[in-house]
Amino acid sequence: MIRIAEVKLPLSYTDEDIYNISSKELRISRGSIEKCSLFKRSIDARHKNDIHYVTSVDVMLNTDENRALSKAKNKKASIINEYRYTLENVKKQTSRPVVVGFGPAGMFASLILSRYGASPIIIERGSDADKRVESVENFWKNRILDENSNVQFGEGGAGTFSDGKLTTGTKDKRIRQVLKDFVRYGAPEEILYDSKPHIGTDRLIDIVKNIRRDIISMGGEIHFDTRLKDIKIKNGKVSSIICENKNSSYEIECENLILAIGHSARDTFTLLKDLNIPMQAKPFSVGSRIEHLAEKINISQYGNDYDRRYLSAADYKLFSHLKNGRTVYTFCMCPGGKVVAAASEKNSVVTNGMSLYKRDDINSNSALLVSVNPDDFRSDDILSGMYFQRELEHKAYVFGGSNYNAPIQRVSDFFENRKSSSFGDIKPSYLPGCEFINTNELFPGYISESLKEGIKEFSKKLKGFDDPDAILTLVESRSSSPVRILRNDDLESVLIKGIYPCGEGAGYAGGIMSASVDGIKCAEKILTK
Repeated sequence: MIRIAEVKLPLSYTDEDIYNISSKELRISRGSIEKCSLFKRSIDARHKNDIHYVTSVDVMLNTDENRALSKAKNKKASIINEYRYTLENVKKQTSRPVVVGFGPAGMFASLILSRYGASPIIIERGSDADKRVESVENFWKNRILDENSNVQFGEGGAGTFSDGKLTTGTKDKRIRQVLKDFVRYGAPEEILYDSKPHIGTDRLIDIVKNIRRDIISMGGEIHFDTRLKDIKIKNGKVSSIICENKNSSYEIECENLILAIGHSARDTFTLLKDLNIPMQAKPFSVGSRIEHLAEKINISQYGNDYDRRYLSAADYKLFSHLKNGRTVYTFCMCPGGKVVAAASEKNSVVTNGMSLYKRDDINSNSALLVSVNPDDFRSDDILSGMYFQRELEHKAYVFGGSNYNAPIQRVSDFFENRKSSSFGDIKPSYLPGCEFINTNELFPGYISESLKEGIKEFSKKLKGFDDPDAILTLVESRSSSPVRILRNDDLESVLIKGIYPCGEGAGYAGGIMSASVDGIKCAEKILTK
């Protein structure tokens, strides 16, 4: 196969355009091309009067490709071999591995284990996707929180109720396989080539169900609404786990245990601490959601006269090192999306962002985060960051009226240090409801001041980011885990053999893609050891 890089295509391109430009780039006849497909596609909007795609195109010929490439003398073209996932030296398992957590890390770990005949047992504290949707909507509409089945917990993990972004800074080759599997189970094929792929919550729900069905068909077993209660250890090795559901408590023997628990499994963090399983406090971030009109973000990114037929809601990614030594940045940006209630503990308010596949809601939002580190908490407790998160979330609950309303404030009032009293052009999307506050009274001073400085800096990069009517919705506190469960080069706990800390909750990933890849890597270690 020949890959041609830096191929410019108009926003209105057709498949025939791809064939024609490939023919021109390779200096061959159209009839010599057997198949063309995009490998990578990104929008170039640097010049508002010439917005276009920059792509890489894969071309299969029905003639000698090496000879054709030699004649073409195109420095942007090269012979490539399509990536195929394979795993060698797989050992027969003497017992069924257990996976705790069925978010991206646990799901892809289970998928690989199942494909190689290991028949994993999966423990998931939340409900299956259909029941989970019911419990989430019940919380958003009626303020009734299920602490085990919510935006954080349940089939698909926190990623299911998000934008479904599949971007990552990870360069691991397994990323390609993750994308292919998402397509296999129902995602649009465009995620294979878009530089910023996303799926959307509405499609993710069906995709995770399809993955689950396939795992079961290959011999896997899933226990929903079941919580990890204890881990039994003998002679420095895991021997079994104790599980608990509404009806009973029971034991599952295991030699290999993948802990894909997610960043919000606070009771599990406490259990691991009590078991003296080595962990360390790690830096993380807290802040708020910031909400703008999607159309204003579009105009800032594309210009006033952008072609609405071909360009969907615009995104952004902003980052700044502040003079006070902290970092402020945007995270999990949701174009044309909503701010959603994401609490997993009673009497707390947590926000997250969510988009559907079409990204066609009136507002766009993003997490606006400030870095914090263990030194900020003045405690030697490994879980001090977790307690800090919990304190902020409860404080937000109280400020919001102690009824799961989210505290909100207009950006102009935030800078003026006054409680908001009315909306401007932008109305908040958060459900079940909102309450005006003064953000400066909720956050520690260093967070509030960092947020202000960040908004000023970002407005220099993205016009309108400091829109006076933009809405801050508090708090965003679950962007990453506050701890890291220490593991060695074999991905096992540094102290207990057979325990594989995995994914975001263990402190080794930061999104759907990196968590999925980490799950695959942990499965590989079990299958080949």
